[in-house]
Amino acid sequence: MYTIGSPIPGQAYYDREGAYLIAVKDGKFAAVREPKGYFLLGGGIEEGESHVECIMRECLEEGGIDVSVGELLDSGEMYTIHSKLGYFHPIQHYYRGEVIASVCEPTEPDYELVWLELSDYSLLYLPVQRAVIESLLKK
Repeated sequence: MYTIGSPIPGQAYYDREGAYLIAVKDGKFAAVREPKGYFLLGGGIEEGESHVECIMRECLEEGGIDVSVGELLDSGEMYTIHSKLGYFHPIQHYYRGEVIASVCEPTEPDYELVWLELSDYSLLYLPVQRAVIESLLKK
């Protein structure tokens, strides 16, 4: 597990668990472009939802795509300050997967599915996501 930052003693953090897809094809990986930047496909797990269900829902909402989800590759966490949530502790789980088909328009406004070159992982907005992709490239 990768940890970016460290908790500030005495601060209460909002923990948010999430699940994300790492789909690689022809030297590129799937990502979503939104106004803040590039992110891996996925997001926060809703109550009663499994990691796989979360990834499938988020991929449909963010990219309008159907995906298959494979094994857990890695996990990461970050301690940060979120502009709306305050002290924030996202805990992210990354799964190997593949994009099966485009099935609809994304329902998330201003989101677009893109394929980035593996060497462009530094474009990802979150340092924890950059660290995981960088680690996978070294294997």
